[in-house]
Amino acid sequence: MDKRTIELDVREDINNKLEPFQKIMEAIGELKVNDVLVLHAPFKPVPLYGVLKAKGFEHEVEKIEAKHYKITFTKTGGK
Repeated sequence: MDKRTIELDVREDINNKLEPFQKIMEAIGELKVNDVLVLHAPFKPVPLYGVLKAKGFEHEVEKIEAKHYKITFTKTGGK
């Protein structure tokens, strides 16, 4: 079965002072093992790492530019 990848850019939400947590939780809701969420954010969302780790995700961070981080969350466990 092919892995599914969802790409989500929350930089504009954060710049507009909107909280993207619910949008992120909705995006990962359907993901299964080996599926991927690619998140674009203006900073490293460190608190999110622990939340998603508890849901079975591992992450890798790549700094694209000063206010652009690409975080790749891969579901490795959980439901």
